[in-house]
Amino acid sequence: MPMPRPILAVTALAVLTLNCATAARGQDRPAIAQPAEPQPIPPLASYPRREERALPQPPYPPTFASVELRRYPDIREAGQGAAAAGDDFYAVVNTRLGRYAKADGRKLAEWAGDPTLFVHLNACLVHEALLMCAHSNFPHVPMVSSVEVFDPETLAHVETISLGEQVGSLTWIDWKDGSWWAVFANYDERGGQPGRDHRYTTLVRFDDQWRRTESWVFPPSILARFAPTSSSGGGWGDDGLLYVSGHDAPELYVLALPEAGSVLRHVATVNVGFEGQGWAWDRTADREIWGISRPTRSVVATYVPPLPITQ
Repeated sequence: MPMPRPILAVTALAVLTLNCATAARGQDRPAIAQPAEPQPIPPLASYPRREERALPQPPYPPTFASVELRRYPDIREAGQGAAAAGDDFYAVVNTRLGRYAKADGRKLAEWAGDPTLFVHLNACLVHEALLMCAHSNFPHVPMVSSVEVFDPETLAHVETISLGEQVGSLTWIDWKDGSWWAVFANYDERGGQPGRDHRYTTLVRFDDQWRRTESWVFPPSILARFAPTSSSGGGWGDDGLLYVSGHDAPELYVLALPEAGSVLRHVATVNVGFEGQGWAWDRTADREIWGISRPTRSVVATYVPPLPITQ
């Protein structure tokens, strides 16, 4: 009868294994932590900076034409940006605003701010019967920003919204989907914060109380055209796309929010007849934008046709 011996051996092995496992579990979970010798300081690791391999990028998107509707020369305040609504348009430069009639370019009102309080007004827009302007202390650092609010008829200053120190210098704002959208510019040279350059320019989404909720950066195809400055104007189109200008190039970059990640998608470019700077959609007209040509101190009205692209 040789068969019982292997059975007894297997049974004994199983009991021994169970006892060892029980002992191991007991050792893994002591009632309190036991003293141990400290580990020696590890040798310093070295991770030197290097030129990283570029991330893959899509091809440059299509470019489209716009139509210049009218140009108003010799507008004194046409140094930073323009806006429009109804029968009027506005021009802005640093500490001054002007309101003009679209019909004949006649000045209707003007405002000059205290230069100890107002440093660099940039792009403005008309929102809910208020003229709202991006403002910063450019070219001074550290960068601080605010939104300055004016009566669109008299141009009287009615409110300030201090944003303090952000991720750059505020250049433009817009309202969409119950949120404020703002770009904070960064620069390579004059006005730049040490340790940051134009690549750090950031689109920030705020709630209606100006609390930051999300942010995105710009793709390399646009950053190359910003350099060495940044974005001076922008706003959401009625097609759900974001239109953005640089500082000097006569073109708008059309973007969409990404499906994933934090880099905006460059989906088109539109050639325009003004050189960057601050501009705004005229929400009372059909796809009209109002910008400036700084060399001639002109305000330029432009029609942007619907773009034949899919998002």
